[in-house]
Amino acid sequence: MNDPVFVALLLVQVAMGAFDTLYHHELTLRLAWRPGQATELRLHGARNLIYALVFLALGWTEPHGAAAMLLIGALTVELGITLWDFVEEDRVRALPASERVTHTLLTLNYGVLLAMLLPVLLGRAQLSTAVMIQSHGIVSILLAIAALGVIVSGIRDLFAAVRNDRLGDGVAAELAGALPGRQAVLITGGTGFIGQRLVAALVEAGHDVTVLTRDPRHALGLATPVRIVTDLTALPNDFRCDIAINLAGEPIAAGRWTAARRRRIVESRLDVTRALGTLFARLDRRPAVLISGSAIGFYGIEDDGTIDENVPRGRGFAAEVCAAWEAAALRAACPETRLVLLRTGLVLGSSGGLLGGLLPIFEFGLGGPIGAGRQMMSWIHRDDLVRLICAAAADPEITGPLNATAPNPVSSRGFARAVGHVLRRPAILPLPALPLRLMLGDLADELMLGGQKVLPVKAVFHGFRFRYPRIEEAVGAIVGRPAPVARTMSRPFRQARLLH
Repeated sequence: MNDPVFVALLLVQVAMGAFDTLYHHELTLRLAWRPGQATELRLHGARNLIYALVFLALGWTEPHGAAAMLLIGALTVELGITLWDFVEEDRVRALPASERVTHTLLTLNYGVLLAMLLPVLLGRAQLSTAVMIQSHGIVSILLAIAALGVIVSGIRDLFAAVRNDRLGDGVAAELAGALPGRQAVLITGGTGFIGQRLVAALVEAGHDVTVLTRDPRHALGLATPVRIVTDLTALPNDFRCDIAINLAGEPIAAGRWTAARRRRIVESRLDVTRALGTLFARLDRRPAVLISGSAIGFYGIEDDGTIDENVPRGRGFAAEVCAAWEAAALRAACPETRLVLLRTGLVLGSSGGLLGGLLPIFEFGLGGPIGAGRQMMSWIHRDDLVRLICAAAADPEITGPLNATAPNPVSSRGFARAVGHVLRRPAILPLPALPLRLMLGDLADELMLGGQKVLPVKAVFHGFRFRYPRIEEAVGAIVGRPAPVARTMSRPFRQARLLH
């Protein structure tokens, strides 16, 4: 610990490890809430506890004899866990480029640290067993803080690993139960949060699935067997397509709506939809149905009453995007292709969507309503959305706009209360409107501070039954704490039926 180069490299290792944990594991990927991550979480937890021992030993002691050998053993075990973790990461998920770079730098730096530290520890191992307490000033204090941080993170990961076993999405095949026979399905946007679950449901149910993606690496985590294409022009004229599902488009809520980003949001949707139209025009047999994505943003910001599929287009950028996307889908569909315009609400799941991003915040007791908390949130559980897509594809009577929302929308305050109740955490810290407007501009007003009470009138009219009609049931199922199933619909939905 007296070598300034070693100290500098050690502190760099601590800083890079903290960045990897906070930015990648917590903020970006939210590993603690992603199904199937139990083994990786256990490895992270065990490694962090070893880090705590190493940081405290290097920062506050000079180990001799058996104590030095114990530290060498801890470093060796940590190296084995890291190698195992690399294998597990490649097995269960596709690492983003920034995480791969960070892991490479961590590995190289750790190798240099071991090369510098092991000869010293081996020399001390020849001495009589003793643990000499000593301080290195600010370095010891920093390492003590780092040790406390990895202890908290390690314990959290070990508990999250136990919980993670309850986060499984369940059998996907049953979600596609409405589709008869063996269908040939073409999906754009199949690698996204909704698309991945949809692909899994269709593949497990025995259907032939083709996924369009710009980057084949994004398809690594998809259920198999599945056909991957990067360009629709590569498909032959005799390509069989019974059902086309169009979900592709740049995320609308991923950042401030600059002029360039507005263009990308619109063009990403229109380009793929036009390409589908070109494909359909040359196919020997055109698809029976096109289910094309849209959103409840079509209705604009409307908090005054309930909204069914007959309500006209509202105002705002989100409404413009949805209207342009729906118009492109109308042009892409030919007379013999039934068109369903899927106006999706806030999709809930643990590994993505609105709730996926909020779960870590609520888990630490920092959650609460957005703004005043009175705006309505029209939501849907991801599994119910997949079931509704399959039901719409199977039912020839469903055509035109289709609201993909649960029958019981809630206020932002009610949503926060439900999440906090299920997680057994307080949910009283509001997210003020002013900073949201300063950071996000129109996006904050349209997608976060505004709301709509959108009801799935057409879906229920055609006999669709929601598995998760209430927010408590949906959140409970998502976090592995199922709530009692409600037996009746809420009153607002019965009123909405009269509007149809």
